[in-house]
Amino acid sequence: MVGSSAKKVAFAAFIGTTIEWYDFYIYALASVLIFGQLFFPSDNQFISILGSFGTFAVGFLARPLGAIIFGHIGDRLGRKKSLIMTLILMGIATTCVGLLPTYETAGIIAPILLVLLRIVQGIAVGGEWGGAVLMAGEHAPKGLKNFFSSFAQWGSPAGNVLALLVFSYIISLPKTELFDSSYWRLPFLVSFILLIIGLIARITLTESPVFIESNKKQQMIKQKESAPLVSVFKNALPLIMLAIGANALSFSGIFSNTLMIGYTTLALQTEKHLILDALFWVAIVHFICQPFTAYLAERMKASYFLMISALLALLSVFLLFPIVNIGTKPSFIIGISLTVICYSGFYGVIAGYLSRIFPVRIRYTALSISYQGCAAIFGSIIPLIGGYLIYQYGTFWYPLALFYCVLALISIICIYLLSRYHYYDE
Repeated sequence: MVGSSAKKVAFAAFIGTTIEWYDFYIYALASVLIFGQLFFPSDNQFISILGSFGTFAVGFLARPLGAIIFGHIGDRLGRKKSLIMTLILMGIATTCVGLLPTYETAGIIAPILLVLLRIVQGIAVGGEWGGAVLMAGEHAPKGLKNFFSSFAQWGSPAGNVLALLVFSYIISLPKTELFDSSYWRLPFLVSFILLIIGLIARITLTESPVFIESNKKQQMIKQKESAPLVSVFKNALPLIMLAIGANALSFSGIFSNTLMIGYTTLALQTEKHLILDALFWVAIVHFICQPFTAYLAERMKASYFLMISALLALLSVFLLFPIVNIGTKPSFIIGISLTVICYSGFYGVIAGYLSRIFPVRIRYTALSISYQGCAAIFGSIIPLIGGYLIYQYGTFWYPLALFYCVLALISIICIYLLSRYHYYDE
């Protein structure tokens, strides 16, 4: 029987990460749809979009710093404190993006401020994800830990749905209203309201029982500990490296939103509102599928499930592009959904699986560094390399598909190697 406390924490993890991912996705959508014109004006559309993609990538590079800072807080002072701090930081940074002057009014200072706020967002997300996963998983009953951990991951498609709903309306406005009347600011300003909702959900939570028990044991021993970061690199470096590789496919979601917008609008010359409408329904598919796939994963060994999901995702990309190239809204929905269904199983389970390859006392730091280290590497290069491939090859999609396959293969190999290590299951 699942206790009410576990359910409450899982729900709070879902609400909190939904808000964080809403903030993340509205920035991602803005970077490909409007930021180029507002902050990186250029006669060349590709150069303009590449500049805004660059600020998108900067946020990923900042994530490991957030993992170190808030991982330390989470491992020493508690998961709950860290989660509240990251939510506040993310909400304020996103709200401030909505208050920025544009290049037209402030010149070079405008993109500089945008980059700085993107760095703050990256630091916040770097500390947020690991804590949300651990709070949900460490409150969960044995045998359902991967499923409960997936509630933190469930916030990603939910946040995407919210972001796409807002942007579908915003992008449909006449350009005079969108840019001159500053309607583009609304999605970012709404983040402040969501911040209040998320704080209410998180303040009422109880601390992780696994963390409390570990703290008691440590106090009884009265042994001086190294900082979590030092312990991680001294005792768990091989695991960190493999966990970074295992997470590679987690960031292939950039293919199904940011790069698909770029591919359809630049290579296929599709109207922006068509791909946004299609991605909204794809996000709904992801939102529905993910909890079911995470629950089914409890019926088999997690490492096997992850490798099978990654292999299916690899194969699905060769259906994705031929279907998307038909160029209609239904083809966008069907093609991208096929890949997302395969990817959702992997994404839902990977967090819970990786959280328990590390011991409790360094778990927040280790899990966060592995995921955010992967974000810094793959999250930053995927939009840049993907954007280049779209510009260079257009509708010749094989290089883009092979790039996706490389990500899936890296995950498969690293998960296979991780499956041979000790597995904690408190």
